[in-house]
Amino acid sequence: MKLTFRWYGQNDPVTLDKIRQIPKMSGIVSAIYNVAPGGVWSNEDILGLKEQANQNGLEFEVVESVPVPEEIKYGGENARALIENYCENVRRLGKAGVKCICYNFMPVFDWLRSELEHQNADGSNSLAYNEETVLNMNPLTSSLSLPGWDESYTKDELKRLIEKYKEIGEEGLWANLKTFLEAVIPVAEESGVNMAIHPDDPPWGIFGLPRIITDEKNIDRFLNLVPSVNNGLTFCTGSLGASVDNNLVEMAKKYAPRVHFLHLRNILITGNREFCEVGHPTECGSIDMYGIARALVENGFDGYVRPDHGRMIWGEYGKYGYGLFDRALGATYIVGLFEGIEKTLEK
Repeated sequence: MKLTFRWYGQNDPVTLDKIRQIPKMSGIVSAIYNVAPGGVWSNEDILGLKEQANQNGLEFEVVESVPVPEEIKYGGENARALIENYCENVRRLGKAGVKCICYNFMPVFDWLRSELEHQNADGSNSLAYNEETVLNMNPLTSSLSLPGWDESYTKDELKRLIEKYKEIGEEGLWANLKTFLEAVIPVAEESGVNMAIHPDDPPWGIFGLPRIITDEKNIDRFLNLVPSVNNGLTFCTGSLGASVDNNLVEMAKKYAPRVHFLHLRNILITGNREFCEVGHPTECGSIDMYGIARALVENGFDGYVRPDHGRMIWGEYGKYGYGLFDRALGATYIVGLFEGIEKTLEK
């Protein structure tokens, strides 16, 4: 496996010279943030990002993410043109040496949490989710917002989008995902790029909007839409693990050949559709991190791994979920976890 670290560019308080000091760190996971979804990334920006990484002894082989515009997801009149722009980004990234692109197909809202600074017993704070809090909110009328919301939408735009998705429903979303994949995956194959869809986070419907990358049945359906090895998964333990119905060890075993990117994150399930994010080791939460990693390695996984969301510890402040200290601890745990598994299997 290759250990990687999410980096949000020049404005990220976690700098490349700090990331490079984490043992066994191979590269960064980043993106071009000054181009709106649907736009084409310039070769200069892509190569500039790669050069910044290389100057710090790091690779740039994973992009997270090339955002999929809403019009592609709901099948608007400009969808075809936007898909071609997306394909051009895949071509340019492949030419620059990118091997994996993480993306999602979540309508309107990305990852959602109801709390940014949940206070943990050990004095740290972390992201948390409480279904009751979320259900008591109306995105069209509330003056509040949740982490993961795109606040660039006006109320009218948000209402229009929600109505669009209600019109097409789950089956419409599946159809539009198939259209997207049928265009993009052949380009990814030609470009030497693995596409890795991220599960919906959390893995259930929100505000009446369809969410489809949620469980084993739906992942099976997704992988069969375009049965190419380049059409694969970002296996996010925190996203899929939020549902007690998902057996992550068995899913890791089953999907290992199609897992191109691994997000390792632990959560503690505290109730029905209620959880908080905790330290990475298995004993800290509800996710069998060892079992998942072993199932992946035993079944051929040799892709990219990154420590996912971390707590805020030791007085650190920064981008919620993306501080340095706890993610660095998580990275070190991951290195030890994989080393132990791989050496055990060699015997």
